[in-house]
Amino acid sequence: MVMAAKRRAGGGAGAAKRRRMSRRESAGPEPEAPGGRENIIPGPVSRGKWKNKERVLIFSSRGIDYRARHLMQDLRTLMPHSKPDTKMDRKDKLFVVNEICEMKNCNKCVYFEAKKKQDLYMWISNVPHGPSAKFLIQNIHTLDELKMTGNCLKGSRPLLSFDPTFDKEPHYSVLKELFIQIFSTPHYHPKSQPFVDHIFTFTITDNRIWFRNYQIIEEDGALVEIGPRFVLNLIKIFQGSFGGPTLYENPTYRSPNMHRRILRIAAADRFLEKHQMKEFQRIQQTEERLTLPEDPTQAVFDTPADEKSSLSQLEPPPEQPRNPNRKKRPFKRQRMKLRR
Repeated sequence: MVMAAKRRAGGGAGAAKRRRMSRRESAGPEPEAPGGRENIIPGPVSRGKWKNKERVLIFSSRGIDYRARHLMQDLRTLMPHSKPDTKMDRKDKLFVVNEICEMKNCNKCVYFEAKKKQDLYMWISNVPHGPSAKFLIQNIHTLDELKMTGNCLKGSRPLLSFDPTFDKEPHYSVLKELFIQIFSTPHYHPKSQPFVDHIFTFTITDNRIWFRNYQIIEEDGALVEIGPRFVLNLIKIFQGSFGGPTLYENPTYRSPNMHRRILRIAAADRFLEKHQMKEFQRIQQTEERLTLPEDPTQAVFDTPADEKSSLSQLEPPPEQPRNPNRKKRPFKRQRMKLRR
């Protein structure tokens, strides 16, 4: 009763708040730093406002090999704003991925599709309106496989470096915007770290996009490769998410089935050529050799010699009688014994 009376007398909790606010107003604004706002140290990541709510779903279909699975895990490690999911059945349609992204509250998707347990395709899409692109992944090297000397902080935000060709072609410009929205970690993301210590590079060579990851080890820009590394061979760009009208189709793309078929045809052609050469050599050996007419200059360097008799001995020469008084010579072993 006494405490309740004191609160009523003092005005309660509302009066205490008013007194604290009046003290802050009477103190006036806080003095600024002598150098202005330039010397103010920014607060930690948790105090910033997370505005860019990009979430990327990274998962795959059933039937991928160990190397593709490790590559998918490496991308999840390098992208703190990503989310995992269980493998999708290969019999399901690709439009189901849009529903999965909606359930996971993700607006970007990286989907690995395996075919014939040896070919790996990658879809990147802006869910649910598009666009989306399909790639064939080649020359995969994971973090465990490379064993590079570089290392970066887990969850740090990367810099993105693009080849100048991305700004010259319209289809590469679309891919550049997709890569920026997918691979760049949003500022003030809860799982990210306030450091920028590695670079994602996208280079175009031989009509393919080469992905590399480097660590920034010094302030002068010295780089050390970390991994993973892979090559993206563009197939098509679609207007929608995992389908829709085709915006661009790569004219230089050759499917893995066609590539393997060309290799088999080349091997068969080599075998056929070798067999035909053996047959040609056999025919040459069995053919009758043409006799050339007598060469008049053949006997120019012949030297004259005495003619030999053309008679041949038809009977063996007579045997000569043996000397009965001749002693037989002992064998070598017997001679050695006699010397001893």
